[in-house]
Amino acid sequence: MYLPLQFTSKDQAHVWELIRTYSFASLISSDDEGLPFVTHLPLHLEMQDGQTVLLGHVAKPNPHWRYLQARPTAVVTFMGPHAYMSPKVYPDLVRVPTWNYLAVHCTVQATLIDDPLAKDRLLKKLIGDHDPAYAPQWMDLGTEYQHKMLAGIVAFELQVTAIQAKLKLNQHRPEAHAQMRAGYAAGNENEQALGLWMDKLGMHADKD
Repeated sequence: MYLPLQFTSKDQAHVWELIRTYSFASLISSDDEGLPFVTHLPLHLEMQDGQTVLLGHVAKPNPHWRYLQARPTAVVTFMGPHAYMSPKVYPDLVRVPTWNYLAVHCTVQATLIDDPLAKDRLLKKLIGDHDPAYAPQWMDLGTEYQHKMLAGIVAFELQVTAIQAKLKLNQHRPEAHAQMRAGYAAGNENEQALGLWMDKLGMHADKD
């Protein structure tokens, strides 16, 4: 993605926080005609022997797993909070509006997971991320039903080979930060989240 230096994040903790908080991702591969094919899905982030890995699955009728099998290199994107920014935040009028947002892009290498036990472990990790209270219900459904459900999905491991993180919060315009922060504090859920990220990045009002 287009990544100006002032918006580039190399803080690994920020990257992991964004992925875990906004884990509903876009998995992007090439189909058999060479066009982008996109599946929207939740992914589980973990470290395996120092390697960053994303775990997920698709329904078996979804052809995306076949594209991953044929062409394992893919891209995963995570979109964090985003919001319009009015030029009213500036002390002068010769300004234009923009859109602030947080995003992470990962280049990955895909490996399909066929073993039912490995798929079950993967599902339990996703359940743990999003609905831990459901775990006992899943385990009580019975082996036959579980195997039937597991046979209906294709699971995969996505080994992350490169990461880009873009935190676009008008960092290079400190004269706007005080008004931005005040506006975001009074705004909607996305705007409030961006305000908190301003705090994380130490974006304080220019005191001069």
